[in-house]
Amino acid sequence: MSLSLHSLAIETFVPTLRTLSKLLDMGAAHAAEKKFDPTVLVQACLAPDMLPLAAQVRLACHHARDATSRLAGKGGTTYGGNDVTIDEMKVRIEQTIEFMRSTPVAAFEGAEDREVVIPVTGYERDFHLKGFELLRDWSLPHFYFHYVTAYDILCHNGVLIGKRDYMSHISQYIRPRAV
Repeated sequence: MSLSLHSLAIETFVPTLRTLSKLLDMGAAHAAEKKFDPTVLVQACLAPDMLPLAAQVRLACHHARDATSRLAGKGGTTYGGNDVTIDEMKVRIEQTIEFMRSTPVAAFEGAEDREVVIPVTGYERDFHLKGFELLRDWSLPHFYFHYVTAYDILCHNGVLIGKRDYMSHISQYIRPRAV
């Protein structure tokens, strides 16, 4: 198997976003079981100065979509929206997956060395990266930060999830042990 930025990006983001969607389902089930409004989870934060679950999901989707767009040479995407329900967050995840899946492999040709400039709002500075550096040093760290923070918010609010749930997208690699 040859490694390409397309496979590294898409085959990292898509399964992990599907796992995030399942974690949100588990959050909704927890709210139903405990008989509380799931909006409590949507608005929950780990700390007063941190963003709520809805924003963590929105940002995980943004970084996946933005990386895909930039690596395909289309420029950056905007961060926006105001999801207020778990169902709306799940729709955002599905739309993000569809966007990534619809980006042709050919659009990633030369992406490793493609110059990417990311303006830093309010600082009159820009990040200048090559495509590979964008994925390795910017997009994947941001994506995983928001993914794990969403997971942590759900755990912090009593949703019974663990590492197996967080890592469920790797279950495809489990095989019976050879004797």
